[in-house]
Amino acid sequence: MLPDSREVDRHNTSTMRHSAETTSSAAPPPASPPPAPRRRGGPVTLDLPLHLVRDTAVPLAVQLADQLRDAMRTGLLSAGERLPSSRGLARQLNVSRTVVTEAYQQLYAEGWLEGRHGSGTYVADLPSPYPAREPLPRRTTAAPSPTRASSRMIDLRPGAPWVLDYDVAAWRRAWRHAADLPPSDDPDEFGLPRLREALAVHLRRARAVPVTSHDIIVTRGTGNGLALVAATLLAPGDRVGVEEPGYRVARNVFAAHGAEIVPCPVDEHGVIVEALPDDLRVLYTTPAHQFPRGGRLPVPRRERLLAWARRNGTIIVEDDYDAEFRYDVAPLPALYGLDPDTVVLLGTLSKTLSPDVGVGWLLARPDLLDAFARTRDSLGDRTSGPVQAAVALLIERGDLERHLRRMRLEYARRRAAVVAALGPLVRGDTAGLHVMIELPEPVVKPLVSAARERGVLLDTTERHHHGPPRVHGVVLGYGSASLTDVRRGCAVIASLLREAGMRICAAGSGTS
Repeated sequence: MLPDSREVDRHNTSTMRHSAETTSSAAPPPASPPPAPRRRGGPVTLDLPLHLVRDTAVPLAVQLADQLRDAMRTGLLSAGERLPSSRGLARQLNVSRTVVTEAYQQLYAEGWLEGRHGSGTYVADLPSPYPAREPLPRRTTAAPSPTRASSRMIDLRPGAPWVLDYDVAAWRRAWRHAADLPPSDDPDEFGLPRLREALAVHLRRARAVPVTSHDIIVTRGTGNGLALVAATLLAPGDRVGVEEPGYRVARNVFAAHGAEIVPCPVDEHGVIVEALPDDLRVLYTTPAHQFPRGGRLPVPRRERLLAWARRNGTIIVEDDYDAEFRYDVAPLPALYGLDPDTVVLLGTLSKTLSPDVGVGWLLARPDLLDAFARTRDSLGDRTSGPVQAAVALLIERGDLERHLRRMRLEYARRRAAVVAALGPLVRGDTAGLHVMIELPEPVVKPLVSAARERGVLLDTTERHHHGPPRVHGVVLGYGSASLTDVRRGCAVIASLLREAGMRICAAGSGTS
């Protein structure tokens, strides 16, 4: 059974009271500037559609903090705006003052609010507008991890990794080298030739893909590659298959180009070939590590998928987004390597280095590659020359390969911590930087709410469906949290699941 919200309220109130008593007994603070004058006039009111639900497991203070945070993030509350006193807002919402105090304290800790001595509580001066949090398979800044900022939340949502261990000297050397190169006045629409050659060597080694530099276009990442595919191959109304559940960014990109999105069911191994319709112009798939279920498409099914595509004239877009990270399993051949005439392969360095680098690649047969290059030329789409030069040097000197070896060991430790804590509930743990915990539908939302209340952020599989959810559970990412935080977060999840009546073994693998 998940924790009773009243018990959490009492615990939080006690913790705050103890913190206040400790602070009051400490040494007096240094002298501060004269206090701002009190504002004259009546009490401050908040004209926002705040709605607190009492018959739910989520404490009122958590609900209030979430709604105020969203109001500040979306600009309904602007920087410098004064908030009501805790007593005044409690009276306005018909709740106890403790509820408002706890919500304010949480927002103070996260940096959303600031106090001005003798004046009141104000919205902090943060960048505006504040984009609404979209928990996509990319890291957002809605709730930074505790080691990046002052927040105490442990972020176990899937997303781009936070690189904990990189060679600072190699990184600086690459950027000094790029800065010394003269800018190009005629950039190659296929990308920097030197980087294309380096990427070809990298892909032959890391993914056993038989590729040369002439098969590659350098992109700004997977999203950019998807946009090139959509703009080149699709006409309004074309039917595009996307895994269900699957990567929401791919659905959004294809839909933005007028395509009809066709959800294609997956099982624990990946896309189900027999369920695919025969009239798809394009099929998007993640065979190396299906997102979010985590399956690896077996070789016989890969061969059936390619035969289906050839028979129907469908182009397969293979997203190889985290194939460099495998655990206790042999690599499977990329679809592109099995049939380069039918497959467009997309890859990115966002998982291996950082999304800030903004470099990826697209592999395709010659006529498609030329068409993609013409599209990007017509759109004025380019990848930064200095960035390409820096990445080329990282690959040429072996720095990227050494970095990958270090990160494989680090991510393997985090993955082992997840499996040890959650045992056979884990699905898709043989590769990548995320796993799925499949759960009964009634357990999911209370689990996510209770985990957040205990300082752990989780994502749900429901968010990654195009239609009604077919599978239920949480998607747990371990790429952006430290090993210590992964262990702590998984311990919280295991405890909550036991309270909900779920049986969890001490260790074991839930490999699909």
